[in-house]
Amino acid sequence: MISTAIRLARVGSRSELIAAAFMGLSYPCVMIAALIPNIWFFAAATFVTYVSDWFLHQRRSYLINRLAKVRAGLSIRFLLRELLLILLLARLQLAEQTVYYAAVACFLLFYGLQAAHGTLTTLIRLRRTMPVVTRNVDLGAIPIPGPPPRRLLNRAAEKMLHLDAFAMVGLLIAAKTGTDDFGYLGILITLVLGVLYIAVLVPYILKGRRVPSAAAVLAGLDGWLREYRPTVALYFSGSRDSAYQVNMWLETMAQTEGRPLIILRERAIVSQLASTTVPVVCVPGGVHLMNMDLSTVRVALYAANVGKNIHMLRVPTIKHVFIGHGDSDKLASVNPYSKAYDEVWTAGRAGRDRYALADVGVRDEDIVEVGRPQLAPIESWTGTPKQQIPTVLYAPTWEGWDDNPGNTSLLLAGENIVKRLLGAEQPVRVLYKPHPFTGTRSAQAKAAHLRITAMVEKAAAARAAEPRWTGQAAAGAADRAAAQAELTRIEAKLDELAARVPSGADESEESRASLADPARENEAATLRTEWNRAYWRTFGYWEHRVITGGRPHLYDCFNESDGMVSDISSVVSDFIASGKPYAVTDSAELGADEFKRQNTAVRAAVILSNTAKEIDQLLTAITESSADPLADARRELKQYLLGPDEPTSMEQFNAAVRALTAKAEARNAAVAQRTGAAEPEGSPGLNDSDATRVDSAVGD
Repeated sequence: MISTAIRLARVGSRSELIAAAFMGLSYPCVMIAALIPNIWFFAAATFVTYVSDWFLHQRRSYLINRLAKVRAGLSIRFLLRELLLILLLARLQLAEQTVYYAAVACFLLFYGLQAAHGTLTTLIRLRRTMPVVTRNVDLGAIPIPGPPPRRLLNRAAEKMLHLDAFAMVGLLIAAKTGTDDFGYLGILITLVLGVLYIAVLVPYILKGRRVPSAAAVLAGLDGWLREYRPTVALYFSGSRDSAYQVNMWLETMAQTEGRPLIILRERAIVSQLASTTVPVVCVPGGVHLMNMDLSTVRVALYAANVGKNIHMLRVPTIKHVFIGHGDSDKLASVNPYSKAYDEVWTAGRAGRDRYALADVGVRDEDIVEVGRPQLAPIESWTGTPKQQIPTVLYAPTWEGWDDNPGNTSLLLAGENIVKRLLGAEQPVRVLYKPHPFTGTRSAQAKAAHLRITAMVEKAAAARAAEPRWTGQAAAGAADRAAAQAELTRIEAKLDELAARVPSGADESEESRASLADPARENEAATLRTEWNRAYWRTFGYWEHRVITGGRPHLYDCFNESDGMVSDISSVVSDFIASGKPYAVTDSAELGADEFKRQNTAVRAAVILSNTAKEIDQLLTAITESSADPLADARRELKQYLLGPDEPTSMEQFNAAVRALTAKAEARNAAVAQRTGAAEPEGSPGLNDSDATRVDSAVGD
């Protein structure tokens, strides 16, 4: 019942629900107290409105945003309290006294101050917004002034509005005691503090405190680009929630030969970008991007098919490659948009065959198999469970953009899968890690996710009470406590390393100050590895767990599990790298044969119906390797989907970058030769082998 109320109220926790309930009930109480009138009742109810409002803001509750949409935003709530105080004073027969008029004048003046304050904070933010946001880029030559102290601009409107508390308290005391001086004192404090707040903001709109013009910033960035001379760029555009699509390529870019550069198009992605030493430039404006000096870039890599790609695809001196953000049999893996690129890089032969079958205009000679460099951390299966009981990962994908029943198992099969795993004859530990987009489009999917979460948590609580596990829990309590302490220490250290710039810096200051520090990145990588080891030790190998968020990483869940249940997505293709048994749900009820025919990645999977009655086949394969009829098929499918183990995927990837760079140089030299123009700036001179490639390119 409580979970249903939380969902309907659009809040994130029980405490938020309680705060929302108090806030919703306290405003009518304030009105009743003003009408009665009763000063103590009014003061108590008003106090509750302040505290509940503050609490929901501190939690960044979604409910706060929804209230603003229905004309009950922050300013309206404060205004309502102040109007009700005026009503209270009138009901107390104070309407003819000077303090009453002073109160009315105070709140009118205070709202005028709020308008000035809001204008100033908006101007400051606008005038400190640069045309680009950077990471690991030296913009020290651009004179970017320091930002205002964080305490001045963070939640500025809320802080300004709360200054009315002095007037509210003073007027209530005056009404109770009959001493008007308390009211005048409260009014004076509110107005003086409001004026002072505005006064300390004024210097930050002066010319000396503004960031340089867009032209100056872009000129400085071009100067850095000419010095750095990037050769290969990872280009990405997408929503805040799609940041994982670019994050999966960061480590690969750090190992890419040449001078890599990451180009983003949305500011929201920058804050979601994982740590990296690769230079990052976020350019929201299409015109700014098209005027950037990218003359030395020879290869551009695209992780998603989006409209803004055209701003980069228009550059003819660059060879453009679609690398995607995963390998799967979904239609997105054979998007006709892909024919806009010079090449499409797939993990293995399966990707090439998908395009051939789809016949969407991507030519076979434009496809290059490079493996999946990201899969290096995935450990291979030993053939037996890691612990005394097997661990099964349930990692369903999200509901997608349409209502195709084959998109996700959550809707029709998810609860059945989890019930059968939790109720297996031999004990199984369940790890549930849903896709980060789950429930963003479909309310039904979100509801199913919440029910599954509740099932897993209930089963975890029940198992913790079983005598079989309480003894082991007691025996390992000290180790788990030590692991939790280690986890806390590591998280504190990671937070310390993440503080790249002084507290209070805005994106302009971050762009100026956030330079790459390889030593820090190496230390952070070591700490993340240690965090992962400590995390799994904080709970018993028998404990069910719901895992959301960025940590632990999906691949860490792969390594901890002995088998997996998932849907048609890149998760399946990635898991195949482990060689472990897996199951995939035929949610659209195509039938096992047709399901395998349409989806390459399930050819070595246990196929589940929506009832999940076949789950025992997966558990048998996990616990009895001799009864695993699909082991050989998984090995063959791994090579087909992901390519050979040797050379490594990173070596294949770098070889593809080198080959395409040579093609770009050959093309540019050939064009220059035909037109009599100079070669693009940054082009190295051609040696004999390059000249041969040029002749071949011209002949082709």
